[in-house]
Amino acid sequence: MGYSSWAGWWPWAIAEEEGLFEKNGANVELIWFDGYLESMQALASGQLDANCQTLNDTISFAGEAVNGEVAVVVNDNSAGNDKVIVAAEINTIEDMAGKTVALEEGVVGDFLLTLALEDAGLSREDVTIENLETGAAAAAFSAGQADAFAGWVPFWEIALEREGSKELTSSAAFPGAIPDLLVVTQTLIDEKPDQVQALVNTWFDILAFMDENPDRANEIMAKRASVDNENFEKYLEGTRFFTLEDNLEAFSDGDAMVHMPYAAERMAEFMVEVGFIPEAPDLDAVLDDQFVQAYAEAG
Repeated sequence: MGYSSWAGWWPWAIAEEEGLFEKNGANVELIWFDGYLESMQALASGQLDANCQTLNDTISFAGEAVNGEVAVVVNDNSAGNDKVIVAAEINTIEDMAGKTVALEEGVVGDFLLTLALEDAGLSREDVTIENLETGAAAAAFSAGQADAFAGWVPFWEIALEREGSKELTSSAAFPGAIPDLLVVTQTLIDEKPDQVQALVNTWFDILAFMDENPDRANEIMAKRASVDNENFEKYLEGTRFFTLEDNLEAFSDGDAMVHMPYAAERMAEFMVEVGFIPEAPDLDAVLDDQFVQAYAEAG
């Protein structure tokens, strides 16, 4: 099982340190990836049985994943860790019209920007997109080469180094837009469903441990994340961990972004529209709530 440096996934280190995998009968080798993209490539190519990744990235890789990709639990929602940063003269979303935005096309920052523009009665066509890798996009904005930047932590901190720059909006304004997930292969579900259940059960044990032992939990996560206390607390503030009740709501049908089936449709439409993927995968196959439901029934 792979994971990488996002605040919503740091808690898996608690399971490793505190024996929660063993407690639930999960036979897990937890592998840390310094590069998030490499972890997604490893899952899609069959080198991993499970990985931590966003909903939109799961949609983008699902069509080519050799063993299938299925979200089985929501770890968290981004609640401020993804931001749109703008130059001093931009004060509203409407002011974005005609401006240049540095971002990485098709990923979460681009999706966040699109939602914000639509909320203000604008569209992605009303701005000029400078398509750059997220780190390069932040650097370009910081150097004054674009009017705005959209991306995630820690890259927006680089963007904010530009004099007069400020946050215009963030994922906190769009609950459900950026869910972070435990994703497993369909092969693992078919061949070892008990292990998938054990992973899901472990997640909820982790949350209980965090509630009951906050100092120890934070110590483990900060060590795994290799960040100082100030940044650690800031990143956690921008993360909303998902309880059982949150998961049940997220997997349910509805017509708002808090419902993942709806959010997945919006994301897939967006990624096809911008040319990030050629066609949407089978979205019903990407989401499987049976393990969350089984946990709820057993509890």
